[in-house]
Amino acid sequence: MLTGRIIHNLSSAFRFKLSKAKGPFIWDEKGKKLIDFTSGWNVTNLGWNHPEITEAIIKQAKINTYVPMWSQSSIQEQYADALANCLPKTLQVFSRETGGVNANVMAIKAARAFTGKKKIVGFSDTFHGSLYGALEISYKPEYLLSRSVFLTYENFVQLQFPGIDSDNIDPKAVLKKFMTDLENVLKKGDVAAVVCEAGIITGWGTTDVAPSGFLKSVRDITKKFGVLLILDEVGTGFSRLGKLFGMELEEVEPDFATFAKGISNGALPIGTMATSKKIAEAVYAKSQPQSTFGWNPISVAAALKTLQIHRRDKVWIKAEDYGNYIMETLKSELSKNPLVTDIIGIGMEIKIKLDLTGKNLSTNRLIDEAYKNGLHLCKSSDNSFQIMPPLTIERKTLDQGIEIFVKTLKSFS
Repeated sequence: MLTGRIIHNLSSAFRFKLSKAKGPFIWDEKGKKLIDFTSGWNVTNLGWNHPEITEAIIKQAKINTYVPMWSQSSIQEQYADALANCLPKTLQVFSRETGGVNANVMAIKAARAFTGKKKIVGFSDTFHGSLYGALEISYKPEYLLSRSVFLTYENFVQLQFPGIDSDNIDPKAVLKKFMTDLENVLKKGDVAAVVCEAGIITGWGTTDVAPSGFLKSVRDITKKFGVLLILDEVGTGFSRLGKLFGMELEEVEPDFATFAKGISNGALPIGTMATSKKIAEAVYAKSQPQSTFGWNPISVAAALKTLQIHRRDKVWIKAEDYGNYIMETLKSELSKNPLVTDIIGIGMEIKIKLDLTGKNLSTNRLIDEAYKNGLHLCKSSDNSFQIMPPLTIERKTLDQGIEIFVKTLKSFS
């Protein structure tokens, strides 16, 4: 859709102009104040316009604002060291990217260059970015976008993500069947890498959660068949799942990890692909990691301060605590609500699955009603919400947002 001269994604219906934002709040163009339950889709994890990050940006802007790709700067080196100190020993060098899709495509290029193999395994209805190579990981061939831009899916294999409901599915059986399917693909010997997230889908909107042991099992079987593991931490990273990074949930060390979104708390565009020195030294000449604006010094200053705040304040602890609180409260309040069929998630990444069949009701209508009452929501699909408040939200404000959400659903049930 078009709003003036700006093109919008069809699924993210335009509702208002964001005039300002601070902490867990945003304001529309009319001055209406809203509690934000989206974090800009896992971007402003530390709250909107964090003052320390703004200060770091201003400080760096007075020093230098650009570094060409054939050079580097002390702020870039400082950030690389800081990020490496938070990651496993297998992830110690970084490509300089402007966002998540660039990082994911760079990881695919590097995996192919390192293994000499073409095929990439991913999961249907996940999201790793909007460039061709990233879309083919997860967009189904029958989707309009897939047909209209002529995605070929050559050398991409899509599996069904092993999502579970909170009550009525046997997690062990789901995981066992999935691992059999994955092994049947990998044993052919032509796969370069598997691309996945850390046990939960954050990007497409299904917010499906995998059985416990999913990521560790994937890591074990990829090692068995000499396949590389690309872990997309764009949505799961920076304390969202109750750990600084999603890979810590099952103590897995991937061959590649990609980061963006919350990496700079939304202050400026930046992303990165992390890998080992062994892989980087073997493929840099073949895969050509380059970006004109990758790791702009101001963006790096924002990312460095963001990482420092996460570590200093141990934000992931609050995310785990509040995530459990949100799910327990919503389950208590909505357990008998006929609209709600499931509540599941990890940390402060929570799915509310709805049954709107025959009710002349839509998620868009529920979003509009919540907006009227002071809560900003975004739908994850036509039958679910993805609840993602800023991780630094105060308990009082969180309770107010939960109350509005519950009242909104009850008013239509």
